[in-house]
Amino acid sequence: MIELEGVPELIDPVMVAAFEGWNDAGDAASTAVAHLDREWKGEVFAALDAEDYYDFQVNRPTVWLDGGVRKITWPTTRLSVVRVGGEKPRDLVLVRGIEPSMRWRSFCNELLGFAHELGVELVVILGALLGDTPHTRPVPVSGVTSDADLARTMDLEETKYEGPTGIVGILQEACTHAGVPAVSLWAAVPHYVSQPPNPKATLALLNRLEDLIDLRIPLGELPEDSRAWQLGVDQLAAEDSEVAEYVQTLEEARDTAELPEASGEAIAREFERYLRRRDGGGPATGTGSHATESGEPASYLRDTPGGRTRPPMAQRPESDTGQDAGRDGESRPEPETDEAADGTGPDARADESGPKDSEGSSGAAKAPGSTDASDPSDSSSSSDASDSSED
Repeated sequence: MIELEGVPELIDPVMVAAFEGWNDAGDAASTAVAHLDREWKGEVFAALDAEDYYDFQVNRPTVWLDGGVRKITWPTTRLSVVRVGGEKPRDLVLVRGIEPSMRWRSFCNELLGFAHELGVELVVILGALLGDTPHTRPVPVSGVTSDADLARTMDLEETKYEGPTGIVGILQEACTHAGVPAVSLWAAVPHYVSQPPNPKATLALLNRLEDLIDLRIPLGELPEDSRAWQLGVDQLAAEDSEVAEYVQTLEEARDTAELPEASGEAIAREFERYLRRRDGGGPATGTGSHATESGEPASYLRDTPGGRTRPPMAQRPESDTGQDAGRDGESRPEPETDEAADGTGPDARADESGPKDSEGSSGAAKAPGSTDASDPSDSSSSSDASDSSED
């Protein structure tokens, strides 16, 4: 039994989770949860035992100085709680960590134990995948669930995916089997500019989360960061005619695919969000401390060996096995997507080469116009798998 001390009774709590690693292209999902934690000053009340779930040769601890005293920060998953004020106050339980290296079933059961003790009514898991989507268009965000009833009531897609999965898919299925309503929101990150940060994808996830749980989220500097990010990629893409031509091809495919929707529900959602932000007051700020990450944010642009900057390209596997290098240097399979590789949704996973805890993430190059046939596709919405993973 999990004993929670010092945590008050929560009001209509929703658990929002994100995990760095395989299902977090451009760190868009984990940055979204970090944003919520920072804006509402989340109070950390629990951390999972790092010894139980992490391989420290894969996710290494870091050493830092606190007033001349050396301390160690271990890779783990932390839980914090924030109270959002307003006419209808409610609480959010924020789960932010790293995809575990082992014992995934126990990991999910421990998180579900916290959810049960706190009376969580809905679990929302955020993810991000690399996809054939242009940086100049709105970021596609797909909402999926394994619960047919929940799919109907919340206007979501019921996942039909079969294939390799990450901790997002395992946690969603664990919630479903435990009778806890669970939804996964997936943002598509352009594969040719894969390095974190990606504020545009983070902003898209927060907007979709805002619609899903009917809660006004303070966005801070994210809108301006998103515009600056797009402008920077625009300028660099314009310097390379091949890249510019490839982006134009993606734009045409995206515009053709989304033409019918542009005059319907998409416009209605944007108008509703505008009214909510115009009329709604700012949420009350919670109390307590929150965990922050040390170090400067990684740049999303990099210099080529020739000294000229350009949008970095993500390496796209050409075989059906979908193997490429993960953050730990090992080969990992491509994550799942239910969308056809037509530029309408995520179809690949985040490029995570290099040790994130010390050097940050970097993207490998992909030739414009190449295709990826390694991801299974079976419907019009991107999702996580329904099968289980080995511990």
